[in-house]
Amino acid sequence: MSSPIIPGGALHDNASPVLAQHQDGISWLRLNQPDRLNALSAAMVEDLISGLDEALAKRSRLVVFTGEGRAFSAGFDLSGLDTQSDADLLYRFVRLEQLLQKIYQLPVTTVALVNGRAFGAAADIIATCRHRIASPDCSFRMPGLQFGVVLGTRRLGALIGADAALDLLETSRVFSASEALDNGFLTNIRSQDDWPNLVLELGQKASNLNREAKEALLSASRGDVNIISRMNADLVELVKSCTKPGLGDRLRNFVISQVKK
Repeated sequence: MSSPIIPGGALHDNASPVLAQHQDGISWLRLNQPDRLNALSAAMVEDLISGLDEALAKRSRLVVFTGEGRAFSAGFDLSGLDTQSDADLLYRFVRLEQLLQKIYQLPVTTVALVNGRAFGAAADIIATCRHRIASPDCSFRMPGLQFGVVLGTRRLGALIGADAALDLLETSRVFSASEALDNGFLTNIRSQDDWPNLVLELGQKASNLNREAKEALLSASRGDVNIISRMNADLVELVKSCTKPGLGDRLRNFVISQVKK
């Protein structure tokens, strides 16, 4: 079912992988491939990056990520692997990391509103947001290390603690919204009916500081003195993991293993 919480106003083409709306200081970025559980295709990642650029240009004070249909996102789009070289896949993962870094550095309040499933790189998007709110029936999973890709590990550890992050990444198990709230991955659990008022509240709070003050606050509160070196290190670790020979084969074997379960 489509999300009922988006206010009126002009949207981009409904066929777009991401529906972007910028209105009243709030930017909505809606993942819009519900027939594919909003899997993160190359086009969707590029649309998200463009949507964030638009939000900055329009001086939005709040950016909201949500998903159309019955899932926030199933993660990295694993379709069409036979037509993509290892270099193609490496580039896609690099662009994903650049998207995550862009969200993390935004001098704007960010919120993820999560329904249904949020797996893999989709969970990494959520982890970069300031407010991480899910409906009670949500589930999460981070299986990237099963196919040898190191994405978002340091950010996850900083968010929920090293031990909790190691457990989730080592086992790649599914975890519930209640566990995600307990370990700090989520900041709140609220039914979708509550989301409209919640976004209004967050938008009002986000207007208390100008962009320069917000940027200084985020930097100081997250201890970002060495953020550039840490982000560079994240990118290096990702590239190292992806350039090991056989990235496409590892992804295809992962898909086969999931089908057999």
